[in-house]
Amino acid sequence: MTQTLYLMRHGQTLFNVRRKIQGWCDAPLTQLGIYQAQKAGEWFKEREISFDCAYSSTSERACDTLEIITDMDYSRKKGLKEWNFGTFEGESEDLNPALPYGEFFKAYNGESEEEVRQRVSACLKEIMEKDGHESVLAVSHGASCAQFYLEWEKYNQVNRDGRLQNCCILKYLQSTCVTYVKKYKTNRYLRIVALSWRLCVCKWQYVDIKDRT
Repeated sequence: MTQTLYLMRHGQTLFNVRRKIQGWCDAPLTQLGIYQAQKAGEWFKEREISFDCAYSSTSERACDTLEIITDMDYSRKKGLKEWNFGTFEGESEDLNPALPYGEFFKAYNGESEEEVRQRVSACLKEIMEKDGHESVLAVSHGASCAQFYLEWEKYNQVNRDGRLQNCCILKYLQSTCVTYVKKYKTNRYLRIVALSWRLCVCKWQYVDIKDRT
């Protein structure tokens, strides 16, 4: 069985414009951010893409983005939240260390890179294991989406080029392969389930408010 996950970053926020570190703290969508979400919704509608279920980070900027894209009911998940940057929250992006961040923010009451990656991956795995989840929309954040991308990078059919822009859409296919292996000198079989995520579409949203017609 193949399932489809549409993983998105939220629209542009006031903190994005002001170049503020925005992790677990929040900021409202700008007019451009609202427009980006509208364009993302149009992208789905033009391709007649529908969702069985929808999920969002608990952050307002992600919820607002999802509510612009679709009017369907959705669930909020803390596991989809942005990287916790600790005491650097709300500060200038100029204070960010060079990539990769690794353990840097752990020393400032934030999360390590591995913790973010495992949190987001575990949350999405739990979501996609639910019944009736063949096509799912999940709205999250830039660093969180990037860490999920890195977790499954070796399986990707396409590669990202640069940062994940606001309202970019990552389309993942999850394939499940079940293998039964007979144990040596017994009549019992082991059930081995292999899951793989493949990024097959990376839709960038380089839209500007001046492009409105």
